[in-house]
Amino acid sequence: MKIKFKQVKVIPLLLLGLLLSNYVSAQQKLTLRDAVNYAVENSSNVRRSKLEIQGGKYKTQEVRAQALPQITGNGGLTYNPIIGQLVVGDQSFQLGRKWNANGGVQLNQQLFNQQVFTGLKAAKTSELYYLLNENLTEEQIIEQVANTYYQVLVNRQQRNVIDTNIKNVRVVERIILNQYQNGLAKKIDVDRIKVNLTNLENQRDQVINAVTQLENQLKFYMGMPVETDIELPTTELTEVKNLPSFADTVDLSGRTEIKLLDVQRELLGLQKKAYISEYYPTLALSANYSSTGQSDKFDLFKRKSNSTAFWYDASAIGLTLRIPIFDGFATRSRVRQANVDILKAEEDRRETTNALNLAYENAKIALRNSINTINSQRQNVQLAEEIYQSTQNNYNNGLAALTDLLDTENALTEAQNSYTQALLNYKIAEIQLIKSNGNIKSLLK
Repeated sequence: MKIKFKQVKVIPLLLLGLLLSNYVSAQQKLTLRDAVNYAVENSSNVRRSKLEIQGGKYKTQEVRAQALPQITGNGGLTYNPIIGQLVVGDQSFQLGRKWNANGGVQLNQQLFNQQVFTGLKAAKTSELYYLLNENLTEEQIIEQVANTYYQVLVNRQQRNVIDTNIKNVRVVERIILNQYQNGLAKKIDVDRIKVNLTNLENQRDQVINAVTQLENQLKFYMGMPVETDIELPTTELTEVKNLPSFADTVDLSGRTEIKLLDVQRELLGLQKKAYISEYYPTLALSANYSSTGQSDKFDLFKRKSNSTAFWYDASAIGLTLRIPIFDGFATRSRVRQANVDILKAEEDRRETTNALNLAYENAKIALRNSINTINSQRQNVQLAEEIYQSTQNNYNNGLAALTDLLDTENALTEAQNSYTQALLNYKIAEIQLIKSNGNIKSLLK
């Protein structure tokens, strides 16, 4: 009986251990590097762009098929209940027999078709386009995840600030209630501190909701199930590096956006060549072979010794030359439209180049300002904390009014939030600078 009793007690302990282990494993601790690596592997947008690469390869195979021999087979069986007659003078001749069967094979081969050759080049270039597009999608996902990651940390930090302030205000509330009960404080002081506490609790609820929404958004960008619990280390936000050295100009030749626009420009040029190719003649080789059988009975497929069917073969080999003469200026219009598309692509590249240079300059300015702001706000927070502690001591000793205490508490909260916001601005500017240098994927390493 004792042994059974001990076994019964062990089972709940084992179950509790399993539950705790599941909880720990379910709550994943994510660094920024973990988050962006997970996103590149699991984001639906990245996976879709990888599928487009596969589709581009199949498209190239489809276009390449136009330059390869095209072979088709055919066959047929016909029954003629009433056979037509050919009348020549006073005589008539039966046209065929009741049963007819035929089968054959036909071959077509393009010998010269400039449109097909240009299409092959365009299809091969399209593969490069899809590859660059997949690379750009990864970079955009990395940037999106990194920005949201830091926003989550900032909002969590703001929640911690509010929690600390609520704790401090509740201490003051107990002091005021005690003073009020002893006739040393007024009812209005009690009401004011309650209003202040209620406002802080409402702010905390709003921040908690914002954190939850941002976490869900982060997991959505990463391609992670929304119900997954994650933990973000606060050190990811507080680590601030020294100001790096900036180049006067940035080399944009390695930027995926520029490479993508260059490939688009090349594709538009090939499209123009394809339209111009419509002026060229085309030459194709064709060949066919067929066998036809006729009989008055359905014995077409029996052996010759047992069949009344008559079979005969036919074949032909030929060349087809097509020379375009006049199409109502349709080709000319398409070529001119292609010229307009090329000019628009060049304008897009010029605008994108300017925008990337602008982003680089803004990132440098934002990074300088953020570091300066972080240093000043860090000192400001320390000063605000000292003022708050001093004012609280003076209030406890009856040397300061409640209004002074609430003002210093609000000033401390504002200083702490400003410092946290400065950290976020720094991190976002840092991401923009890394992106401007074409090194956004360095966050994966």
